[in-house]
Amino acid sequence: MSHMHDFLGVGFGPSNLALAIATQEYAEGGSSPDACFLERKPEFNWHEGMLIDGSTMQISFLKDLATLRNPQSRFTFINYLKEQGRLEDFINIQTFFPAREEYNDYLQWAASHFDDQVHYGREVEGVEPFLKDGRLIGFDVLSRTAGGELESRRARNLVLGMGGAPQVPAAFEGITDPRIVHSSQYRGRIDTLLSDQGRKARIAVVGGGQSAAEIFEDLTQRFPQVDASMILRGTALKPSDDSPFVNEIFNPSFIDQIYQQPESRRLQLLEEFRNTNYAVVDLELIERIFQIFYLQKLRGEERHQMLTRRDVARVDVGDGELRLTLHDLATDSQQELGFDAVILATGYRRNQHHELLAGLGGHLENLTPDRQYCLNLRDSDARIYLQGCCETTHGLSDTLLSVLAVRSREVLESILEGRDRGHSAVADRKAHAAPMV
Repeated sequence: MSHMHDFLGVGFGPSNLALAIATQEYAEGGSSPDACFLERKPEFNWHEGMLIDGSTMQISFLKDLATLRNPQSRFTFINYLKEQGRLEDFINIQTFFPAREEYNDYLQWAASHFDDQVHYGREVEGVEPFLKDGRLIGFDVLSRTAGGELESRRARNLVLGMGGAPQVPAAFEGITDPRIVHSSQYRGRIDTLLSDQGRKARIAVVGGGQSAAEIFEDLTQRFPQVDASMILRGTALKPSDDSPFVNEIFNPSFIDQIYQQPESRRLQLLEEFRNTNYAVVDLELIERIFQIFYLQKLRGEERHQMLTRRDVARVDVGDGELRLTLHDLATDSQQELGFDAVILATGYRRNQHHELLAGLGGHLENLTPDRQYCLNLRDSDARIYLQGCCETTHGLSDTLLSVLAVRSREVLESILEGRDRGHSAVADRKAHAAPMV
């Protein structure tokens, strides 16, 4: 506890991985900030539950961990391909959108360079203030190992990059049943649920976005014994808008534009461009799913269903099946259907930091970050930064991979500025101290 890190990162997903890279590259030109990271998972993995065969990235590989900050970085996706001996082959694929499986491998390759800084298998349970003469100068971070041991580490600054927690619809809250699976666990759970390939299975997919569509296609194509039903509130699957002018909202330079707007205008912009990221699907995938239903009509089958304008009003758990009561939003009527399993492709909530920071009490002014992603603290030389949960202030790109490289530079520069200011203040106090007798 006597040792104080310059900063401690809670979570080691792509956001804090990009920060670790920026920190290492800064250290190559000067003194190295003392950093460590705590990660709940036993090893690095990125959206492992959605590594569906054939799924590809939805952003260009150039928006990797480093390129937009430093194209000469050894941690670019291009250099990863070179070191793996696949650069020429990737060029021949002629795409900006690598397979999600390959991108996860790229992230794991980058993360492997920081094993000495990352403590895996740590569940962070709380953050407490560390005071000196009544002033907040750091934080004590409490975490628990997989074996149950409680640990504490001290840091001058915190960087929270925990990612999202599964969002569960109201009807499913409080229900724990192995047949109800969030999309974040899909890849690891679906093969177990459908291990009896000779037995017919009815699977419901709740959601109308990209994850729901990918899961629905995977179920229909990989499991011939499955009858899949897609349940969505909208009237149809809607295509995402990834046209060039609209895509400019994901540029790091756009963050300044949206941050400077009053709150009412920011909310309008978020709603205006919502169809770039939420409840939308790649057009090619929509067309493939439409083809599935077209072939059903051709063959006179009614195996798979698209249940639009439906909301799950009630869930009844039985030994034989899960009974879903669906509210038809178009007719205001209800219907009850039985399923053998339900996949919730219902997104994520990004407010985990609220509970984590509750122990700071009056030291925390509010949970609204400034332009450098830093929270306002009272009487403090310490700082807390948020990564991936600032959408309402910094725009739709905040929860995505698009701004990782540039955001890591901005956060690091702010941390270093605070460190240098603290050193100057200490030196100034020493210079004006009374001489020792």
